[in-house]
Amino acid sequence: MPLWQLRHSNALLAFRRRHAFACQERIGKSIILTMFARNFLRLLVLSQFAASAPLIAAESEKPDRRGIAAYVSQQALPVQLDGRLDEAAWELAPLNARFYQFQPEDGRAAPEQLRTTVKVLVDQDSLVFGIRAWNSDPEKLVGALARRDKVARDQDYIGIWIDPSGHGRSAQFVRINVAGVMSDGIYRADEDEEDLGPDYPVESAVQLLPDGYTMEVRWPLASLRFPYGEAKPWRLMVERSVPHADGMLLLSAPLEKESLHFIAEMEELEGMEQVLPVVQDKPYWELRPELTQRFNSDYGQRSSKTNVGLDISARPRADWVFNATLNPDFSQVEIDAPTSNGTNRIALSLPEKRPFFLESADVLGMRLPAFYSRTVADPRWGMRATWRGADADATALATQDRAGAVVMRGSPYETQEHASAGDSKATLLRARQHGGEVVAGLFLSDRDYGGGARNTVLGMDGQWRPPSKGDGSLQLAWTAMASRTTAQFDAEGRAAAAEARSSGYGYGRMNYSSDDWLNIAQLEVIGTSFANDNGFVPQAGIIKGDVELNRRTGARKLLLFDAYETELHLGLRENRTMKQETVERWLRPGIWFYAGRQTRYWADFGFDRQRGRAGAALHKTPAAHMGIESTPSPWFVKLKGELTLGRQLDVEADKVGKGGKLELEANLRFPLPGGWSLESDHQWNRAWVDHENLPDFSDSAWRWVGTLHATPRDALRVIVQNTSSQRQDLPPQMLEPWSERYRHRSLLYKRTTRHDRIVSIGATTDANGALPGANKGLTLKVQWGI
Repeated sequence: MPLWQLRHSNALLAFRRRHAFACQERIGKSIILTMFARNFLRLLVLSQFAASAPLIAAESEKPDRRGIAAYVSQQALPVQLDGRLDEAAWELAPLNARFYQFQPEDGRAAPEQLRTTVKVLVDQDSLVFGIRAWNSDPEKLVGALARRDKVARDQDYIGIWIDPSGHGRSAQFVRINVAGVMSDGIYRADEDEEDLGPDYPVESAVQLLPDGYTMEVRWPLASLRFPYGEAKPWRLMVERSVPHADGMLLLSAPLEKESLHFIAEMEELEGMEQVLPVVQDKPYWELRPELTQRFNSDYGQRSSKTNVGLDISARPRADWVFNATLNPDFSQVEIDAPTSNGTNRIALSLPEKRPFFLESADVLGMRLPAFYSRTVADPRWGMRATWRGADADATALATQDRAGAVVMRGSPYETQEHASAGDSKATLLRARQHGGEVVAGLFLSDRDYGGGARNTVLGMDGQWRPPSKGDGSLQLAWTAMASRTTAQFDAEGRAAAAEARSSGYGYGRMNYSSDDWLNIAQLEVIGTSFANDNGFVPQAGIIKGDVELNRRTGARKLLLFDAYETELHLGLRENRTMKQETVERWLRPGIWFYAGRQTRYWADFGFDRQRGRAGAALHKTPAAHMGIESTPSPWFVKLKGELTLGRQLDVEADKVGKGGKLELEANLRFPLPGGWSLESDHQWNRAWVDHENLPDFSDSAWRWVGTLHATPRDALRVIVQNTSSQRQDLPPQMLEPWSERYRHRSLLYKRTTRHDRIVSIGATTDANGALPGANKGLTLKVQWGI
């Protein structure tokens, strides 16, 4: 489970959370290491009082809080969305001009040359935002045509964050760059993470000016989820990214980096009470029929298939949303990027990309062990109902899944996966009660394979966030589940009823954040027979304990550059079976800093130990772990590298050798003549273990995604992906050598006239290196929202 909850930024969250506790090599105890740990802890504490030469001046006092004013009309406002802000309605809207720096240095007022103002109009149909962004160097504005959800900190953009429930635990957001490209999604404060899955029917227009730009954004109220009747005030925050100003991020709220999450300081949107009584009773519905024609040649066997599907979304009033999908087709969802787990036998989770499963993500708010939508492989149909009240919310989900769903049965050392050979029904019920400081929830999960074979889980979860008293922020979270399983699977994936097995699951986490510290502790206990076929539980029969100590040491003048933020880090982990056999043990001191060009660097040294199987030796696996992420230039928008070097455990051979793991990502953006643009994203992975200078195991992957944009509506995407892994025979174990190679190629043209009206044609080729020929397909698809 990732632990480092740090700054707002998708790249930073993914970068730091994946590495706090992501590798599989661990540590043992010894007198020398114990002395090292004690000395390092002393260093963390003493550094709080050490003299330093800070690079920044004293921060300004936190301003008095007030809301963001809006002009509210009971009639439709005649605003033509052209980005010019020249309609008479804008003269009536109050001017909101307070913006503050969040990165690279928080607590400062926005620079005068980057002055930003916001006006808000509200009528019975939508919220309309008018933004004026000044820039003394307009030729340095960065933003070109790109795929939806690819707007990031390397671009000039405006972000709008809305919390219609007022709970402060989630927010819907959009980001729009200066070329009009949009990213949108939902943010969950409990996990401090963004989900880019949801797509909202938001419209926008941008006008470039000699001294900056203006932007108009229309957000339909029908796509915002809020309670019915009396409720808490809506909350709003606007952000502005200015990459050429050393990656500056400006916010309309005075957020500090020590906050537990990004929406902690959102401000009230004034005037909504004038329009909500009318809007909340306004019904909304959408039908999205789709037609898919597929032609396939599976290693010479030709076939064709026509598929007709339908997505339905209905909102009879503000607090109720109903969704249904009939015979959906996910054939053109982008293939998952390859990941390398080395010789480890524990399954890895994958992100959800299918729209139906992304509705109500804010209400679910559940960790992957409780609900993991990728367990549903190919649904015949699905239904979901969601209710949001002022102090509570609930959702219910039911689907019938075709054969092919992956069912996991975990143990301390490996994950057994079964591809279900038959249909199944998945059901999830979820309800939560919101208090001022506490959120408490209940949920029921059920997977029915027929014939008495099923898995049922009953659980509860919650969170307590006491008010901060100026000496730091604290957050406690917990989950408890009980399972009853009668489903067992044979080698072909056929489910059959067996004697019932019952077990339990418990999880607790504490987050503490202050000016000087960011500390996290968590404990997870998974019973030997616990299973959740609607969740992600790759291990069972194990106890996991983790502690993260991060001492914030502020801005520092380092040898080659100035760092805006620096931290000393110490990570501890102990995983044991229920029989108290150590599976892995960590002690990892390290450093982290944030510098110019949005550069983040971290390095840990792991005095680790790891056991490969029950009863085997607990091996020493010391290794160095390091990584860097940066935006080198306006066209080289992302360089990300992660490297592990040292002693690695070959689990299958139960032997330690020299090895490591390398992950490298490079994203390029090229503006082309005629307003065209090209995205070129590259990714390389490699894991290896060498014994006695012989390459015994290796796992490699390469992926390229190129997207050519001719207009904001037309795009041509190419994916080239190669994976290969192999093992050599290794005496004296004499493991059987093997080699696997796979190749994927795809070409997709897509025309999007609006978010729910898409016409596409795609061709794919997949090849297994062990077989002659390939699997080739041609797909035509039309989605047309009504």
